[in-house]
Parts: sequence; C-alpha cells; structure tokens
Amino acid sequence: MYINTISHYYPSQVVGNEHFTKLNNLSSEWISERTGIFERRKAGEDENTATMAMAAVDLLLADMPYDKGEIDLIVGATYTPYDTIVTLGHAIQHHIQVPNIPVLSLSTACSSFLNALEVVEGYFAMGKATKALVIVSDHNTAYYNEMDTVSGHLWGDGASALLISKERLSDQDMHIQKIITGGAATSGKAVEAVVLRPNDRGVVMPFGRDVFQNACLFMPKVSKQVLEDCGLTIDDLDYLIPHQANHRISLNVINTLGIPLEKLISNIQYLGNTGSAGCAIALSENKDKFQKGQNIVITVFGGGYSYGAMLITV
Repeated sequence: MYINTISHYYPSQVVGNEHFTKLNNLSSEWISERTGIFERRKAGEDENTATMAMAAVDLLLADMPYDKGEIDLIVGATYTPYDTIVTLGHAIQHHIQVPNIPVLSLSTACSSFLNALEVVEGYFAMGKATKALVIVSDHNTAYYNEMDTVSGHLWGDGASALLISKERLSDQDMHIQKIITGGAATSGKAVEAVVLRPNDRGVVMPFGRDVFQNACLFMPKVSKQVLEDCGLTIDDLDYLIPHQANHRISLNVINTLGIPLEKLISNIQYLGNTGSAGCAIALSENKDKFQKGQNIVITVFGGGYSYGAMLITV
C-alpha cells in the first residue's frame, strides 16, 4: 500500500497549562514534567469530530493527485464520535459526495489509525478497492472532565486525512511496508485503566501507571518486530513516531530500543494527547522533512489494550 498524500487539521484555540493551574491548582511545571505537555488545542463550539475531519479532507483534496471520483473506499477512525449513527465515514462521504462505495468507521481506542489502515489493506487484498480515503479524528474535549486532576489536562483535539492506493502512483508516494496490530486485553488492568463511558462521566484514567507500564512494554516490542519482519534492524530506522500519550512514555520507548532523541518525532508538547489522530498528524506535519529511502515506524498503544506498529519507507 502507498500513501499518496496526507493532511492534518487542529483547532485554533490554544489552551495552556495555566488554564489548569487556575482551574484545579496544577502548576504548569507539574504538568509538563509528568506529561511533556505545555499546551493543547481545543475544538470551538461550532466544531466536532466530523467537522475537524472535513477540514482535514478539504486540505487533502486541494492536493489530490487524482479525481475524487476514483476513491472507492472510505474508512473513518475515532473513539470520540460526534454521531454514533451517522458515523464519521458516512459524514465524510456526504461531505465529498462520492456515492455507492464501501464506507465504514471503527474504534480501537488510540490504535484506531493503524487498524483503519489494516481494514484498507484487507479491502485491497480482496480486490474490493484500489484507492481509499482514511480519516482519523478525535474530539477529546467533548468527552473529558477538565476538573479531573489525573487526566483532565492531557487531552487535545485534531484530525488527519490520507489517500491510500494499492499500487504506487508516483515517486512521491510513501510505501507502507507492513502493519502489525494486536489486542492485549488480557494484560494488567486493560479493561479498566482508561475508559470513556458517555452515560457515566466521560474519559477517566484510574490506573495510569498500568497504562504507562504496558505502553512501555508493547510499543518497543512491536516496533522491533515490524522492522525484523521486513529484514531491518533498529539501525535502519530513521524516525520513530510513537502514540502521543505522554512524552515520558516516548522517551522510555526510544531508550528501550536504543534510538537517539533526534530520531523521535513528537507533537504532544503543543497539541496534547490527540488520541488516535496524534501519529497521523505528526506524520503529516513532518512529511516535508522525510527523504527518499528513509524508514519510519509508527507505533501505537490504546485503552483496552490495543497496540500496533507500521513501517513506512519514503
């Protein structure tokens, strides 16, 4: 599979750590030392998961290498839906007005991005599609409790969109070499560590340490595995984009793998935890710095516990 083009969108409203200092007495230093976050983006009153995705898609279509009518699959990914019936994927289909094609949406917490790409991979393998539009968007601040001193200060909002083709269409395409995903719901406190129950109290993280420990276990392991499965080693890796949950987790992952800091790509410092959209946004933000032949690993870990890694060669 090949990434033909990629875009991202995040809201204009910036919420600094001082907001939470005033709100619940958490100092900016305390937040940044424990999470790496200094500020995050928050969707406006007229924005939601679908509208942010639409904005990312509009940016994508402006740089589209083929007619939108050639899109024959749409996959939406989010765990913070604006509408649970008119799903993210169908909202995007309506927005771009491409009829009579397969459209679906999925959620595997913060791993949703890679699982969405796996769905595309399956459609391609079965001959049911050749060009897919993938949208990943999370509106965390619609669900969070900002008064929660454990996790209320973590969250940000954002979206990304990608055009994926089965065959290479140009020399500018990024090659998705391999995707590995898995479920680790039998590990630790997987089904209770991070939960979002809309009928209850929104996003809460009662067992953050367990999340930290398992993320630091599974992300390095699967990152190494995806490289080895493609005949590569850590020395062949040019950049690592880990799930943007906590900068300390990212540092732990690169230390475990023996990767220098300059190979780590991170946006949590100024975006907060943008959920399943975080890695896709980071890939889009940095696309112009990547050079031909470089290898990039994206690795994710989400509530539940879901995990995965993807190897991209530019």
